[in-house]
Amino acid sequence: MRYLLLTVAAASLAVPVLAQDAAPPPSPGEIAAAAKPDEWVAIDAADLLVMDLASGAAGKTRRVVIQLMPAPFSQGWIGNIRKLATAHWWDGTSVNRVQDNYVAQWGDATEKKPLPSGLAVVPESEYVSHFQTFVSGNEADPKAYYRYPFVEMISAELTVAKDGKGKRQDGYGYQTGFSKGWPVVGELSARAKGKYQPALWPVHCYGAVGVGRNMSPDTGSGAELYAVIGHAPRHLDRNIALVGRVISGIEYLSSLPRGTEALGFYAEEKERVPIVSIRIASELPAAEQPKFEYLSTESESFARYADARANRRDPFFITPAGGADICNIPVPVRAVTAK
Repeated sequence: MRYLLLTVAAASLAVPVLAQDAAPPPSPGEIAAAAKPDEWVAIDAADLLVMDLASGAAGKTRRVVIQLMPAPFSQGWIGNIRKLATAHWWDGTSVNRVQDNYVAQWGDATEKKPLPSGLAVVPESEYVSHFQTFVSGNEADPKAYYRYPFVEMISAELTVAKDGKGKRQDGYGYQTGFSKGWPVVGELSARAKGKYQPALWPVHCYGAVGVGRNMSPDTGSGAELYAVIGHAPRHLDRNIALVGRVISGIEYLSSLPRGTEALGFYAEEKERVPIVSIRIASELPAAEQPKFEYLSTESESFARYADARANRRDPFFITPAGGADICNIPVPVRAVTAK
C-alpha cells in the first residue's frame, strides 16, 4: 500500500524551466484521460443505485446514478437502502426539498408511507469507523507513530504529542485522504490507558449522498436521502450518515427550483419532483445496467492528478496554490460504453 501526503510540499512547486518547444504541463483532466486501462476500477452493478425522476421539459429523461459507499463505512444504513430499493419503496415518492447551496432531498413527503420490515436501527457510533492500530515503536509511548489501514493519499504516520493531539492538516480533522476511492478524514481517538485507535469517517463533498434524520439520537433509516448540491458542508461530518455519492446526473438535482419554505422544502405538492423508480442497478436487465469505473486512488496517475489539482501548472494558471481541499480533488469517474 502506497501512502502520500495530500499537503503538497513547497519543494514540489519548483518546476524546471520548459524549453520553448516543450509541451505545456497537462491539466488534471488530461492526466486522468491518459491513465492506463488497468488504473481504472470497475464499479459493481450491485453498488449502484439508479434513480429515475419524472421526465423534464420536452420529455427529457432524468436519471441519477449513485454509487453506494464500500465497507466499512455506513453499512447498517446501506443495508437498509438495499432493502428499500428491493421493495421498490421509493417509487411514487418525490424530491421534496431543494435548499440553495446546500442539499436536494427526497423521500416520502407525507411521512405516512409504511417502511419495509426488518430495517436496522443504526447507532450514532457508526458515523465513524475505528480500526486496530499499526504501531511502529512502543505503543505506550505517546510519541509513537500510528498507521491508518486501507487508506491511500494520507500520510503514513502521525506524531502524537504528549497531550494526545497531533497537528491538524485539515480544519475538520488531523489528516485527509482517500479510502478505496472515497474522500475520508483520519484522526486518533483516545482509548483506555493512554492508547489510541485510528478513526476514519467519510466527507461531505459535492455530490455526497447522506441519510436525513430527526434530532439525536435518531440516525435515520435511509428512507430519506439527500445529495449535496453546494459548497461542501463539512460541519455535517460525523453528525450524519454518508452512504454514497452521485456519479451521474447530479445536474438533475442541482438545477431544480429552490424550495421557498424553511430549509428549502417545497410549499406545495405540485412543486415536488416525482420519483418514478429507484433500483439497485443489478436488478435491471443486463442491457440496461449502467457501467462506471473510477480512477484508482492508489495509481500513479491519481497521484499525478491530485498533485495537478493542488498545483495547477497548465497554461491558464499563473500561481500554483500549493495545496487543495480534500473536496477539490474529486475522484475521476467515467461511464463505460458497450463495445
